Amino acid sequence: MSPAARTRGLKPDWISDPKVWRTEVLAGLVVALALIPEAISFSIIAGVDPALGLFASFTMAVTISIVGGRRAMISAATGAVALVIAPLNREHGLGHLIAAVILAGVFQIVLGALGVAKLMRFVPRSVMVGFVNSLAILIFMAQLPEMRDVPWAVYPLIVAGLALLVFFPKVTKVVPAPLVSIVVLTVVTVAAGIAVPTVGDKGDLPSSLPVPGLPDVPFTLDTLATIAPYALAMALVGLMESLMTAKLVDEITDTHSSKTRESVGQGIANIVTGFFGGMGGCAMIGQTMINVKVSGARTRLSTFLAGAFLMVLCVAFGPVVSDIPMAALVAVMVMVSFATFDWHSIAPKTLKRMPAGEIAVMAVTVAAVVTTHNLAVGVVVGSITAMVVFAKRVAHLADVTRSTDPDGTGVLYTVTGELFFASSNDLVGRFDYAGDPEKVVVDLSAAHIWDASSVAALDAIETKYARRGKTVEITGLNTPSADLHGRLTGELAAGH
Repeated sequence: MSPAARTRGLKPDWISDPKVWRTEVLAGLVVALALIPEAISFSIIAGVDPALGLFASFTMAVTISIVGGRRAMISAATGAVALVIAPLNREHGLGHLIAAVILAGVFQIVLGALGVAKLMRFVPRSVMVGFVNSLAILIFMAQLPEMRDVPWAVYPLIVAGLALLVFFPKVTKVVPAPLVSIVVLTVVTVAAGIAVPTVGDKGDLPSSLPVPGLPDVPFTLDTLATIAPYALAMALVGLMESLMTAKLVDEITDTHSSKTRESVGQGIANIVTGFFGGMGGCAMIGQTMINVKVSGARTRLSTFLAGAFLMVLCVAFGPVVSDIPMAALVAVMVMVSFATFDWHSIAPKTLKRMPAGEIAVMAVTVAAVVTTHNLAVGVVVGSITAMVVFAKRVAHLADVTRSTDPDGTGVLYTVTGELFFASSNDLVGRFDYAGDPEKVVVDLSAAHIWDASSVAALDAIETKYARRGKTVEITGLNTPSADLHGRLTGELAAGH
């Protein structure tokens, strides 16, 4: 390959392909429009000025588009982060909140460098399905307040928006259906003078760009002690949601992304956001689905432009953006929730074939998320449930069979399966200590020792036989099992 060809191969798709460029630009614009009311709402939850949520969405999206590990994923101000830092702002003020955002970014960089992203491999598929379905439910539930106690005209506008989102792609996909829906409904409401809730009703849009600065707090150990717990909680919640979202986008796009780079990137983005006075954030799942699944974006350009367009729309086109009816954005988010939900996972045919434990894990994950409105809590609870289900299932695979020598001088016990804390607890009771002859052989060639509990169980078996003057020979250990048994045998009794 020639140097020129190699150089062309290194160029991003949006530079060499006008179609990709158009898709990314329009996707960024749609996401920017959808970000504005969300950022304002999350600012209210955190108890800060709406500008801080909008600034955070701008700096998070622009920064993560450069340093993040997952292309096309949107990071901005989020409800999960707002809930974590709201008590800090309420009790200690804005300066401590900004300092906590910066410290949370530092924690995320450290956690990323330590390889916390590798823990994602332990999240089972049933938890991932539950995460996706609960996400869809939360997106839909978040729209319900916009449908209560509103003028009757809101409902036909939402229906019209949904109709455009469903049928316009059948006409052409050159322009994203969400953008068409937002523009059409805005023109209709403004031209006809229809009085319905608008984006401007959510709060005032900023009229200038954010400027960098230091948080207004005393730089003391007392301040550090105050903000550290909130910063750590924000770092963990932000990483959990970001990594789960990245994994979801990986599956949708059938591509791989660096979760370690994403973890570090989230930290850098939060540090930048803190120094620009933003409230912090993480991956934004609903807007990511708009960008990736609805609009078809696949590159960093859409993420960058989502943040850039956000500020341009607020600063330069604030009055126009303020006139966008909330009904248009509600229609978009309702469509996103239906597109995100894994309908196949709850189909009767699927449920009949799925193991009961897998269904239970999925249901627990959804219940935990919907109850707490916290995706991170649902993932943790679901993963723990999956571990318990797995341990219970595997524990039943361990078995012991007994055979006696023809001359009656010895007995052979054959142990099969996985020996760990759940299965080895019953192992000790499977032997006839009083009735067996003096020579006992325990064959473990069809078993594997996983933990200290199993070694302790084998030691207990030998001890019980020794008290009766009988000898036990353990045979057939594979190399890892033999190494673990050799290190721990005789060292686990009381007093050691």
